[in-house]
Amino acid sequence: MNALLSLDRLRNCLEGVVPAGVATCDDHGMPNVTYVSQVMYVDPQHVALSYQFFNKTRANILANPQATALVLDPDTAARYRLRLRYLRTETCGPLFEGMKARLAGIASHEGMTGVFRLRGADIYRVLGIEAIPGRELPANLPAPAILPALRRSSDALNGCRTLDSLFDGLLDCLLREFGLQHAMLLIADLAASSLYVVASRGYPHSGIGAEIPLGVGVIGIAARERVPIRIMYAAAEYAYTRAVREEAIRSGLVRSLEEVIPLPGLPDPQSQLAIPLLCGKELAGVLYSESLEECRFGYDIEDALVTLCAQAGHALRLLQLQGEEALEAPVASTRRAPQGPALQIEYYPRDHSLFMDGDYLIKGVAGAILWELLHEYRDRGRTEFSNRELRRNPRLGLPDICDNLEARLILLTRRLVERQAPVRLEKSGRGRFRLTLKRPLQLHRRS
Repeated sequence: MNALLSLDRLRNCLEGVVPAGVATCDDHGMPNVTYVSQVMYVDPQHVALSYQFFNKTRANILANPQATALVLDPDTAARYRLRLRYLRTETCGPLFEGMKARLAGIASHEGMTGVFRLRGADIYRVLGIEAIPGRELPANLPAPAILPALRRSSDALNGCRTLDSLFDGLLDCLLREFGLQHAMLLIADLAASSLYVVASRGYPHSGIGAEIPLGVGVIGIAARERVPIRIMYAAAEYAYTRAVREEAIRSGLVRSLEEVIPLPGLPDPQSQLAIPLLCGKELAGVLYSESLEECRFGYDIEDALVTLCAQAGHALRLLQLQGEEALEAPVASTRRAPQGPALQIEYYPRDHSLFMDGDYLIKGVAGAILWELLHEYRDRGRTEFSNRELRRNPRLGLPDICDNLEARLILLTRRLVERQAPVRLEKSGRGRFRLTLKRPLQLHRRS
């Protein structure tokens, strides 16, 4: 392989913007040349070709695993020949799902939606790379430097001392350092096989508390497979429309669309990028960004945000552990009697959904927590609580720290503020918070 050429340097040719020519031979030496929709970068030694049809190329490669691919840089028209050796075909898993999502965007861009169907991702080892002489356009002006932006973002996350500041700081870095205007952060609820929004930027409404099932859309697939998913063009089957909300009903996440908090997404994104937040192999959440501009997210931005999300995933877990170290809260505290009409709270234990004055507020673990706090307030006059006592409360039945209790408290706090509810949670110390009410309560447990 040419020492000056590498797949890392050729990644712009592997975005699927221009189809690649692939040459193969059968076991008698008869050549065949065709086009493939996508040659996808896997690592510095391997690429994946999209396997879509039962055709001559497929038969040839199974009989003779040698192939040659001609790829083209869409910006400069520079051409490169790759000598390849077929290794295997993957029909499921992270690599397959990533190629499937990107192929959906390519198909939509080419007006071939419903025609392109990925049967597998054919993995090849790259044996050599050769530059093809010819006329080329001058290279584009250098893009904004990614590494300095990544370093500044890393420094900013290092300064976060609470989960609140970590959630907001991560999204602020996307806007300030990378110019990504539309983004959201979701935290994983593995017990419910879903993710929920805790912070967002660039949308008319925040969508705090909105849920996405694992495996649905680009966010759900990135979470399920623990792999970044990047789509260069509009792909209807990966957009978050009413279909995703209906999937939440089908999967049992909610009972009706009235209980669905709308997702804060663009109506017709042209580019999408979803990156899992991992702590080791454990899924903590997903960072998602989208754009109205085609091809907005390249390999360099993906690499930078994968690195940043790895740091954020470990910081999230560390801050959760530190939150568990708080002392017990007082057993009771004094309260001032609120005035005004009674606030009607309805609670449905089946899914812990909670309604406030007839309007849906929240469900799941966050709903169960708020119901418990309101009961303690009504029956014992308590307004001061700690994270640790919630963790130990047998009525809540919380699992270990992997349930993201602290993240759920942030979700609940922000959801109450967004709804301008007469109930608020206020941080009162490390691992402590205070419940405040502006109206008297009436609690109703429904079947």
